[in-house]
Amino acid sequence: MKRHSARQAVALALMLAAAAACASNANLAVVDGTGPTPRLPEPETTLIPTVNVAKATPWVGDAKPIAAAGLQVSAFAKNLQHPRWLYVLPDGDVLVAETNAPKRPDDNKGIRGWFFAKFMKKSGGAAPSADRITLLRDTDGDGVADAQSVLVSGLYAPFGMSVVNGNLYVANSDALVRFPYDSTQKTITAPPTKILDLPAGTINHHWTKNVIASPDGKKLYVAIGSNSNAGENGEAAEQDRARIWEIDIATGSHRDFATGIRNPVGMAWDDAGQLWVAVNERDELGGDLVPDYMTAVHDGAFYGFPYSYFGSHVDKRVKTPRPELVAKAIAPDFALGPHTASLGLASAHGSELTTTFSHGMFVGQHGSWNRKPRSGYKVIFVPFVNGKPIGAPIDVLTGFITDDGMARGRPVGVAIDKRGALLVADDVGNTIWRVSAAQSKR
Repeated sequence: MKRHSARQAVALALMLAAAAACASNANLAVVDGTGPTPRLPEPETTLIPTVNVAKATPWVGDAKPIAAAGLQVSAFAKNLQHPRWLYVLPDGDVLVAETNAPKRPDDNKGIRGWFFAKFMKKSGGAAPSADRITLLRDTDGDGVADAQSVLVSGLYAPFGMSVVNGNLYVANSDALVRFPYDSTQKTITAPPTKILDLPAGTINHHWTKNVIASPDGKKLYVAIGSNSNAGENGEAAEQDRARIWEIDIATGSHRDFATGIRNPVGMAWDDAGQLWVAVNERDELGGDLVPDYMTAVHDGAFYGFPYSYFGSHVDKRVKTPRPELVAKAIAPDFALGPHTASLGLASAHGSELTTTFSHGMFVGQHGSWNRKPRSGYKVIFVPFVNGKPIGAPIDVLTGFITDDGMARGRPVGVAIDKRGALLVADDVGNTIWRVSAAQSKR
């Protein structure tokens, strides 16, 4: 074992040296890769990709992120175990998925996989999964959760949650399940009912599965990420991946709603009842490619993965080109900057922040690993006018990166609480932050 570890250490040192030699800085600013028509330069490929991971640590003492002018931030809940996703219940209680990746023995195998596992640990992403959903309750209305209980445990890398008609639906990494839900319960003891299997397996590259209910409560939409960066694991591994499923609640039947979406994560309905999604795009094409994005999701639409990005921009790394699919690929509505890891998405509907944040979408950006200088590591707001994203995004919550390049926490899921404040799940900081109007006492 010691000899094997020594070889790994030497291999890592060599790969680090090669990465430093091959790494190139981004040539454009993040803002250039933002908006409805981002700049998309020629791709750059190297044997060893740029790796620029911020070493992530929890917040210390009373330290906290920085809220935008006119806003304030405080801790809604602390000392959680890798909280990644949020769901606000009709009565105002908050559910948080304390979760992380399941075992994936065939994902990123070999020296390269070992190399990336080391950087995952550095970035705070290697914490064990608690595999539970925790209930948080603010009983006195002071903006701090003073009651906490484990609502459901023994899950399998749970992520998305939705309550419909007296049932709690949970998107585990490998299945959509249902529990009877009663708002008076602090713990659910009933066993889960499986609705349908979700693509998983021993690779399971993008393990998170999100779920959202339609406004009329008749459908569920499940977001399923790809099983690779850009199709390198073969077509068989991508079966039923990189898409959004529509599920009929009454029958349990499902169909493809939209496909070719590399890693759809956050989903939200806008004021007009249109479904939007935040998408984590592909890596290793240079610091300026490919921008993550948010887009309205159209029934039957194809968004390019893995064959192309932003419409007809062909990814030449894909071994089986499909020009007929590229020809019908739809360009997304709004780019969110390259490598920002834009995961969280919440409509401003119900927000009681300042008027600046009254129409649009909040986006949680987990932060880059494949870009120098780094991008993301913040929460932004994209203003909407007449149902369309317009103008430059506005920083809502920053300060996750220190002056010396360290990460203090990392934002992921976002949600509007019952009193109109913005909740932010910080998985490395093990905290749920609450952002409200500065003059607010609520």
